[in-house]
Amino acid sequence: MKAKKITELALLSTIALTIFIVELRIPNPIPIPGVKLGLANIITVYAVYRYSPKETFLIILTRILLGAFFSGNAMSLLYSIVGGLFCFAGMLVLHRLLPQKWIWLCSVFGAIFHNIGQIIVAVIIAGFGMLSFLPFLLFSGCLAGAFTGGCTQLILNRNFLRKVEG
Repeated sequence: MKAKKITELALLSTIALTIFIVELRIPNPIPIPGVKLGLANIITVYAVYRYSPKETFLIILTRILLGAFFSGNAMSLLYSIVGGLFCFAGMLVLHRLLPQKWIWLCSVFGAIFHNIGQIIVAVIIAGFGMLSFLPFLLFSGCLAGAFTGGCTQLILNRNFLRKVEG
């Protein structure tokens, strides 16, 4: 991998981690475990559409590992890894099927896959009672996924216009 590419991936990982840490400091108005906006996923969706699967995986893994370390929440690591891998796998498939104008929809499904991964971990750790959270997670995940996907769509459209003009 060339130095320029490594630098780009490091910057994207840093941006995602910074967003993640800032979002941790915002009080959650919804008292349901696992419900959050997930703004760092803007970087994930962006990377899925702009970088190779290997490069995107490195960004995701770096953000998850360092996010768990900096947040001091080791238990979140398991939920984040499984959710992140489910999300990543689902979005890799969908990004090949959906054109760039449907990025927001790919992000919605990515959020759904992420929530399913989290629920699987919760069921394994705490039992089937955790399934009662699934409808709330899916609903909030769809809203958050649409928002982060819309933000990513705006970023990618802006980058595309700059490349055409420049």
